[in-house]
Amino acid sequence: MTPDQLFMAYLVAALSVISIVVIYYELRRKRFEPTPSRDRIFRCKKCAFVYTDDADVERSRCPSCGVMNEEIEF
Repeated sequence: MTPDQLFMAYLVAALSVISIVVIYYELRRKRFEPTPSRDRIFRCKKCAFVYTDDADVERSRCPSCGVMNEEIEF
């Protein structure tokens, strides 16, 4: 085996190990992160209270003062 082939084999092996470790830790991180909530975010026009409600409602009543509000658009 020539020195060039030996160096290339070492380089490929090292990059393969690094890639496998990165993929493993990325899959592990995704498994333990909380899933994003599907709830909608609302802000009351009267009292400025910020709250969430189910994803299937377009307008929601403020739990603080009872005013109907639209969803916040980011």
